[in-house]
Amino acid sequence: MTVTEITEVSKSRKKIWIDEEFAFVLYNGELRSYGIEQDKEISEEAYHAIMTQLLPKRAKLRAMNLLQRRSYTVGQLKDKLAMGGYPGVIVEEAIEYVASFNYVNDERYACDFIECNKEKKSKRRIFQDLAARGISGELAQAAWEQTAGEDAGELEKEQILHWIQKKNFDARAASPKEKQKMMAFLYRKGFSADNIRNALLLDITSI
Repeated sequence: MTVTEITEVSKSRKKIWIDEEFAFVLYNGELRSYGIEQDKEISEEAYHAIMTQLLPKRAKLRAMNLLQRRSYTVGQLKDKLAMGGYPGVIVEEAIEYVASFNYVNDERYACDFIECNKEKKSKRRIFQDLAARGISGELAQAAWEQTAGEDAGELEKEQILHWIQKKNFDARAASPKEKQKMMAFLYRKGFSADNIRNALLLDITSI
């Protein structure tokens, strides 16, 4: 195995390419300790120690430190570790480690997120936000049913009424154009067309 390239991440850290493929990120002192130099061979012993001892320990500590500050989904945590230059196999090992202690749990994250946002965001908007965090639609739906339950429909109607009141909108006095504008606004917020019509008490079949 030949170290084909070494590039600077920061003054103290370097990216290492082996046989023209990105391998990992190391500190300057570690380069010296493992005898890593550009255009020179890296020993099997050094590579094995880096991949089975040095980087797994560091990635696990990094994951733990991240989770101490805030909650992450598995997808978010993977992205964070990958951004730190950890190889995929090391990232997976770190994820398995923190998951074994239940420090990262997508189902719990989804339920907590829904609980915190169900009174101010529509179901569709919540699902979009969860998807952006790496939560599957199936898991989001299960968490929604667990958290919002049978009250989901009434909850959305209350949210719609909240926005109507916030906008000082009077459906009885509004013109057809104003009604359509309000419906479009609520639809963009992610509310269902049926609940919007019911909340506004409008005889409109489509938006």
